[in-house]
Amino acid sequence: MAIHETGYLDYTELAGLRHVPSEKRYMQGPVSVIECVQCIPCNPCESACSKNAIHIGEPITNLPELDEDKCTGCGLCVSRCPGLAIFIVNKVFTKTTATVSFPYEYVPLPKEGATVRAVDRKGAYICDGKVVKIINPESFDHTPVITVEVPAGVSDEVRSVERSK
Repeated sequence: MAIHETGYLDYTELAGLRHVPSEKRYMQGPVSVIECVQCIPCNPCESACSKNAIHIGEPITNLPELDEDKCTGCGLCVSRCPGLAIFIVNKVFTKTTATVSFPYEYVPLPKEGATVRAVDRKGAYICDGKVVKIINPESFDHTPVITVEVPAGVSDEVRSVERSK
């Protein structure tokens, strides 16, 4: 099924759009994964990237394209995306685990070190994960970025965590 039928993007659809980094790039460390599929006038991710790794160009309704060779996985683009559609994936965090960083605009924020329930794009539980980092500088304009450690095999699917109660 396609996003217009389900309301969410699945990995096969994303890969079919050529919007995922190559496996070679994933093996080099953290990299942005841009899951934007809306052709709307928007370019904050392009402006946020100091390495010029994200390109939209003209017209401004183009989908963002990632130059994976320029991307350092710094994550500045994650909090700047108003569609919450950019993630940082590090498939080589350890030999058996990966990290996924994502915007999180809920309260309360989980605590670093907490065990959380990681979910996929449709909000379905995938696995337990561990919060390894939360960054929320003033420049992120109230969009904290949470990094969660998960088993390496699920890093293409994990995109958030369940809200704390």
